[in-house]
Amino acid sequence: MDAERRFWLEFTTAEAGLRLDRALALRLPQFSRTALQGWLREGRVTLDTKPVEATVHVKGCERVFLDLPAPVRHDVTAENIPLNVVFEDDTLLVINKPAGLVVHPGAGCTQGTLQNALLYYAPDLGVLPRSGIVHRLDKDTSGLLVIARTEVARLALIDQLKTREMGREYEALVIGVPPLKGHVEAAIGRDARHRTRMAVNPHGRPARTDYEVIERLGPFSLLRVRLQSGRTHQIRVHMTHLGFPLVGDIVYGGGKTREVLPRQALHARRLTLRHPKTLVRMTFAAPRPPDLAAAIARLKESRA
Repeated sequence: MDAERRFWLEFTTAEAGLRLDRALALRLPQFSRTALQGWLREGRVTLDTKPVEATVHVKGCERVFLDLPAPVRHDVTAENIPLNVVFEDDTLLVINKPAGLVVHPGAGCTQGTLQNALLYYAPDLGVLPRSGIVHRLDKDTSGLLVIARTEVARLALIDQLKTREMGREYEALVIGVPPLKGHVEAAIGRDARHRTRMAVNPHGRPARTDYEVIERLGPFSLLRVRLQSGRTHQIRVHMTHLGFPLVGDIVYGGGKTREVLPRQALHARRLTLRHPKTLVRMTFAAPRPPDLAAAIARLKESRA
């Protein structure tokens, strides 16, 4: 078995008494329970080097190993699209994505995406789900994304996202003058009236966004924003909910300011994670993109 498809987890005393398949499902929500039960039947889950059955009960503190099945190559075409690679080794790629680049193919967009570019740059990513992409940025949001190069790394990074060990910090230019520091804690779900949009929704998934003002720019404010959860369009929805939509955001209330910036003014500037193989804490930063930097400079000049 390829070591890059083998990993282990250690149960805690709090999980003692659970059936193994139930305990695995709770610890590994990225896999369906059907898949986990299938791997148990196939002998891919071992304890003390021996396959273990789904009905075994967890005692606590034992370590089980999982041997993942051979990955399936996905039918996405490789395309020679330039990438701004901030960091790479045999485990990770960190990309500084430009605004305007879709992250992965979807309805109505099958080519010209980051995933197409990744498959040209590193063809071995083709065996991983979504070519190793573990989180996404909206098409018109610029900044940092991490890509896993192995399945073990992908699972580790998904876990870091889930536990918030992975830190993501953004810069956002918003309309209005919010308090110097604050946060939004409001669930986000699909907008009932506009199904292509998200909205603050009490029946949605919990979400929290923290922000602080970097600089006042007349009727606008430049913010530093940190995600404490990872919901679709989270920053855009939360800032609109507060009454401070992003400049240029035609979907969530900033469309009248597209002369300042013709896209939502959002940039993923800082990314912190623990390297899945070395366990070293790593921090990456991406400079403000030229269009956002120019928009901020013009606002400063107009104040002078």
